[in-house]
Amino acid sequence: MDWKKFFMAFVAAFGFLFLFGFIWYGMLMHGAHQEVPTLLRSKPDFPWLISGHIVMAFFLTLLCAKFVPAGGAGGCAKLGILVALVYAGADLIMFAVQPLTTKILCGWIVGDLVQFAIAGAIIGAIYKSSSPVAR
Repeated sequence: MDWKKFFMAFVAAFGFLFLFGFIWYGMLMHGAHQEVPTLLRSKPDFPWLISGHIVMAFFLTLLCAKFVPAGGAGGCAKLGILVALVYAGADLIMFAVQPLTTKILCGWIVGDLVQFAIAGAIIGAIYKSSSPVAR
């Protein structure tokens, strides 16, 4: 494993995931989240928020590095979409057990798909840009 490229891809993925999360979930979906104010904190607990983004970025980078042998932005974006679909399953479960609105459910699923596809593409472009195909 090329640890220098891994670290660069991880940092880039973290930066994108955090920025996208702020824009999509914190700003664009703020109104939808206000429809269920008792289920969500009024202000995020930032140490946990940052830790969650670090975990997502690290393991998405690790998955791309280990399981996309052909590499590149396209292959890692596809893996990102598959990861997003796992998150979509978790979103559906949350919808089943909490009084969330369908607007929130759809926003979360669309956000997951966009976020992880782009993050995967970023990782693939950085980590797998010139890596030879594993055999």
